[in-house]
Amino acid sequence: MKFFKTLLRILIITSAVFFAVSFFLIRRAPIQPPRAYGVTFAAFYAEEFGLDWKETYHAVLDDLGVRALRIPVYWNRVEPEQNRFSFDDLDWQVAEAKKRGATIVLVLGRKLPRWPECHEPEWARQLIGAKQSDEFNNKLLHYIQTTIERYRGESAVTMWQIENEPYLPFGDCKNYDSGMVDEEIALVKSLDSARPVMVTDSGELSLWVKAARRSDVFGSTMYRTVHNKIFGTITYPLPPSFFRLKHSITELVVGKKPMIIVELQGEPWSREATPKLTIDDHYETMNPETFQKILRYSSRTGFDTFYLWGVEWWYWLKTKEGEPEMWNIAKEAIRSTEK
Repeated sequence: MKFFKTLLRILIITSAVFFAVSFFLIRRAPIQPPRAYGVTFAAFYAEEFGLDWKETYHAVLDDLGVRALRIPVYWNRVEPEQNRFSFDDLDWQVAEAKKRGATIVLVLGRKLPRWPECHEPEWARQLIGAKQSDEFNNKLLHYIQTTIERYRGESAVTMWQIENEPYLPFGDCKNYDSGMVDEEIALVKSLDSARPVMVTDSGELSLWVKAARRSDVFGSTMYRTVHNKIFGTITYPLPPSFFRLKHSITELVVGKKPMIIVELQGEPWSREATPKLTIDDHYETMNPETFQKILRYSSRTGFDTFYLWGVEWWYWLKTKEGEPEMWNIAKEAIRSTEK
């Protein structure tokens, strides 16, 4: 009993010190102008808004002026039938980015950005069973290898991301096995030793050490206002120094390495998928004023590279709803890094 009382005291004191330091640092946290803004782009998500995804992609490059892209290679789109690969859409995106001198992070794996998170083709999903079977895992590695071999000669592709927040139990992922991450990374490094490998984790809900230890570059998400089934719409009560401290602690444990924000919220997180809701619903968790606040918040977190999240929604607002504010805010932020 004495031991547990002592342990409880230590936990209380440690927590108090952590929050005291955090809230002290929030006043002292310097503004650090971002060095680079990029975006994540998903063609299928643009289509869900009724957009022409190629037109949207061109607007991202030519009007928004993006020169850093993160593009998920969705397994169900590049291998819809077993052993029959279709890379036409991805080839086009890589070629268009290359023409403009843009760089690309290709995201590979079973669990990738955007709901339902796990994007395996139906034929592969049938191989999972009570757990990810050896046959499923072999097919997963085959898709990754085929993709790496196709794009490792492309100068526009500068980094591989393996899985997306693999240690966060989130998404419609039947018996997801994060134990495959090490094997996937080993495969990538055996095929391409020139490019770094990134592994990501949740900024608010996870410790970073497990992912950071395995990566050449670590990527965190950064969300502020979200919808929770229990609490409704909430804004995380976390000062910017929360991220600065996590950065320092992770660096202390795993050593110095590049760390970036791979998803900076610029899109609603609502009770349902954004394309199914009205603009009024969207603006509950994301609107131009909130977006500006998030950009200011992020400049005090100690990071200097941010991939913005929500570019497809901004373009829909601009072209279909006559609401260009989100697009223009992002454009101004991206141009500010060119000075």
